[in-house]
Amino acid sequence: MRARGEYDGPIDADYAIYRLEEAGATLLALPGTGWSTRLRTSSLDIVRSALEAYGWEKAPVKPAVPSSAKIDRMDEALAWLSHIPEDRYVLRRVVGARSLVHPVTDRHLFTWRRLGTVLGADHKAVQRWHAQGVAFIVAALARPG
Repeated sequence: MRARGEYDGPIDADYAIYRLEEAGATLLALPGTGWSTRLRTSSLDIVRSALEAYGWEKAPVKPAVPSSAKIDRMDEALAWLSHIPEDRYVLRRVVGARSLVHPVTDRHLFTWRRLGTVLGADHKAVQRWHAQGVAFIVAALARPG
């Protein structure tokens, strides 16, 4: 690793998968909404009972908002999907869907079997397609220039 966090080793399939999964987790950790121009006082939470006031209800666990460096790494890694040829759009879908990892639990949103059901294929075929898509990315990143 370099001082700025850039990887200087050989780019292989494991590294590409790691970066794509990190990008998917960062994407899912981004807040779904941002600041709006409407009146902000209407969005304040109102305590309606004493039970709610003292923490009797469990608060949902939310992932931390990613830093700007993680968002830059996410943009870079998700741009790698364009290295998969356009006529191989199923490979793009499989690699993109498999990169979505929940930021809190680190579990894939789409299992191999679920992807197989959605695409109407065997889960082993989906695993092969994922490996082919990652191989396209690794080959494109290994090219000089």
